[in-house]
Amino acid sequence: MSSMIRWEPVRELMSMRDAMDRFFGDAFLRTAEGVGLEDGLRVDMIQTENDLVVKASLPGVKPEDIRISVTGDVLTLKGEVQEEKASDEAAVHLRERRCGAFSRSLSLPVDVVAEKAKADFENGVLTLTLPMAEGRKPKTITVRAR
Repeated sequence: MSSMIRWEPVRELMSMRDAMDRFFGDAFLRTAEGVGLEDGLRVDMIQTENDLVVKASLPGVKPEDIRISVTGDVLTLKGEVQEEKASDEAAVHLRERRCGAFSRSLSLPVDVVAEKAKADFENGVLTLTLPMAEGRKPKTITVRAR
């Protein structure tokens, strides 16, 4: 006994749309990776009791090539990775590491004192410690029993 399956043109169009999204998405995101737009700077932002700590993975970047600025409630990290030149005799078979300029701007969730910020760079990881402004620190209230 055979069964009939109802044809649903909307489902067909949706699967075609998904296929086109994957096709164009992959094509354009691959070019953006090289300049750090889509898959660029990976960042962790952690709020401690007194500080906002931002960690960024910057492999291959020299500390002197990193520029950090805080404007209002926006933190901006900029830098550049220099391209290594292959010798004239060398044949390059694969090149996936990114090079060129990168930039990432993040909204800060709390007010910070940018003048007291500290930046450390070790093993390709930038650790930026931004002290929170006094008025934004969490206040604890002790409850006394009578």
